[in-house]
Amino acid sequence: MKSPKNWFIIALLLGLVSAVCAQDAVKSAPAADAAQARTPAQAEFLNWKFGLFLHFNIATFNGQEWANGYEDPLTFTPTNLDCGQWAEAAQAAGMKYAVLTVKHTEGYPLWDSAVTTHDITAFKNFKNGQGDLVREFVDAFRARGIKVGFYYCAPGDFDNRFGNTLPTNQPSLHGMPPDAQGDYAGCMRQQFTELLTHYGPVDLLWCDQYRVKLKAKEWADLKALIHQFQPNCLVIANNSHKLSETDIYSYEYPIYKNEKGYPPVTNAIPSEVCDTIVDCGNWFWQPGVDAHLRSAADIVGVLKKCNDRQANYLLDVGPDRTGRIDAAAVKRLQEIGELRRAQGE
Repeated sequence: MKSPKNWFIIALLLGLVSAVCAQDAVKSAPAADAAQARTPAQAEFLNWKFGLFLHFNIATFNGQEWANGYEDPLTFTPTNLDCGQWAEAAQAAGMKYAVLTVKHTEGYPLWDSAVTTHDITAFKNFKNGQGDLVREFVDAFRARGIKVGFYYCAPGDFDNRFGNTLPTNQPSLHGMPPDAQGDYAGCMRQQFTELLTHYGPVDLLWCDQYRVKLKAKEWADLKALIHQFQPNCLVIANNSHKLSETDIYSYEYPIYKNEKGYPPVTNAIPSEVCDTIVDCGNWFWQPGVDAHLRSAADIVGVLKKCNDRQANYLLDVGPDRTGRIDAAAVKRLQEIGELRRAQGE
């Protein structure tokens, strides 16, 4: 017979093992257990199924994918910007949510940020520097019953890649406003506060490059800040498959070309796959991308595969330099919606 002391040690060890197993339950459990462990927000997310990704910023007007922040802000000149047209195109395809690049690698927020003047107020050829594209976006999509999300690019290494050539003798801005140098996390904290307190309920905050320059604790604190301001706002950390870092597992382009890039067939973790409506790799609109539009059947097939694997499908369609989604892409989105309806979606 074991002594009481030994029984106590055994019980303590069993308790520690149970706690560790409970923390990892969602990651390793069968589908039924993982579904039971979902938060209401995660479960609701999977009902959205299909979303619109919108890459639009100064890169659109400078033939770039990764702008560097030294582009002339006066080149931002949409002549007919219409977020309502974006939302109607999403409706036609049967999309339930949309995500806008509110700050990409150029560091220009598409709202008037108190942190910096390196923001939409520098775009003097757009509403005399008085515009707020984030407000136009959320108002247009909410008016049509479409959920809204914000893409925010964290600091990273973007120079001399994807059309981004750093000017001679200029320091890298690493995708952030000049004012943020030396305190990236502090700038993000202030800008996340603005995004989450000025625009009403935000359904999703999608963060790219979160692990490049930020320390693990800095990202954990920022994620906690998002939930502090908006407990129902889901956080997607791009390409993360750790529930400590992200609320939704993320899979990025070009997954539709690579079976290994999809969530596994047995996936039970709420996930999202993102890629582009064109097969040439462009996220931002560029001249000539219309020739690379994927077929409606291709996109609907990928959508179904993603949904069958407990993943939403976020499809990027970049608005052009007029500020609208061009006619060919609108037509393709309409075809996608028609095909989905024909298949009983």
